[in-house]
Amino acid sequence: MRYMMTYDLMDTFRNTNQWAGASAQAIASYPIWGMFPNPAFNLMAAWGEVTERSFSRMVTKPDWGLDSVVGADGRDHIVTVENDLRRPFGDLIHFDVQGRAPKKRRVLLVAPMSGHYATLLRSTVQSLLPDADVWITDWHNARDIPVSAGKFDIEDYTLYLAEFMDHLGPDLHVIAVCQPAPLALAATAYLAAQNPKAQPRTLTLIGGPIDPDANPSDVTDFGRRVTMGQLEQMMLQRVGFKHAGVGRMVYPGLLQLASFVSMNSETHSSAFYEQIMRVSKAEAGDHDKHNKFYDEYLAVMDMTAEFYMSTVERVFKNREIAQNQFVVDGRPVDIGAINNVAVKIVEGENDDISAPGQCLAALDLLTGLPDSKKAAHLEPGAGHYGIFAGKSWRNNIRPLVLDFIDANSPATAKRKKRA
Repeated sequence: MRYMMTYDLMDTFRNTNQWAGASAQAIASYPIWGMFPNPAFNLMAAWGEVTERSFSRMVTKPDWGLDSVVGADGRDHIVTVENDLRRPFGDLIHFDVQGRAPKKRRVLLVAPMSGHYATLLRSTVQSLLPDADVWITDWHNARDIPVSAGKFDIEDYTLYLAEFMDHLGPDLHVIAVCQPAPLALAATAYLAAQNPKAQPRTLTLIGGPIDPDANPSDVTDFGRRVTMGQLEQMMLQRVGFKHAGVGRMVYPGLLQLASFVSMNSETHSSAFYEQIMRVSKAEAGDHDKHNKFYDEYLAVMDMTAEFYMSTVERVFKNREIAQNQFVVDGRPVDIGAINNVAVKIVEGENDDISAPGQCLAALDLLTGLPDSKKAAHLEPGAGHYGIFAGKSWRNNIRPLVLDFIDANSPATAKRKKRA
């Protein structure tokens, strides 16, 4: 019960701050204060507006907001989000571009389950839609999943990915971003042994911790510094009665958000101070740069306790994937069994979460894959976010990934052969 009380206490604190912000904005915006001009009222209203918006976003799942995409014909084509496969802990969703012929490139984006919703990859999806048919893994908030649905750990995650790949067929190109990179690699190896025909044609791993010890960062070192018992006591809580997942042990999204913010507290404090100043001067907009970023960044979801704990223990502490000792559903997964899936590694030079070298370690594990099917790219000056959603992704990495996909597609190979 103490875990449940802590969970509800955190949500109460969030709710109280949302209320305080809304109240401050309402009180400071009374027209009567116009008779007593004072900049303090503008500052109070601005603080209230920014505070209320920030704390309300923490429990709101963002919309995809992808209304249309420009086709090769120059027309806007409506984009609808469709559930292709529904599962208790996550769905496979498809972005259907209406009125457009199917694209030769079929891409599955594997979104992280690390505190944020799959919408964190909205700009990545948006950049790929003009040139590809796109699917993405849409993981559910653990607090909304009844205990009767069972557990969900990294083995279950891997089996979900294998099922999604199998469902979409072999003419598929998988792009895994950050946290799921090692599990996407494991899922491909699992298929190589259990259902070889279901393997994708290419696998692109972007900034993921295949071997956390290859180049330790503050994030990966954390897994070394604490014991599993400490994590269980400090990080895990039980969902309260307010939600469908009442009683489920989770790593709460609010607690994860506190960790995210603490890593760059000065940057975030400065950003919010400047936004309050802009709002007080009527220089801010509802969809300005600050709000667009923080509406997504502050929207967090709970993670099942068993997924979080097994990730720390098996990926970071025991390095099971880095040592090719991972087991799924009682079956050893041999990454060396992958022999015909082209694999590309993308890393950022200034990535402080998955430092350069951690993802590159995957190529050494692919002992059954010829060098001609291995590729790697280190983006100069790019941080973690930039390699999948920022300017570096749009201008440099995205074209390289699409070229890699085309170079390993049957149609491209046939054209080269005729030439």
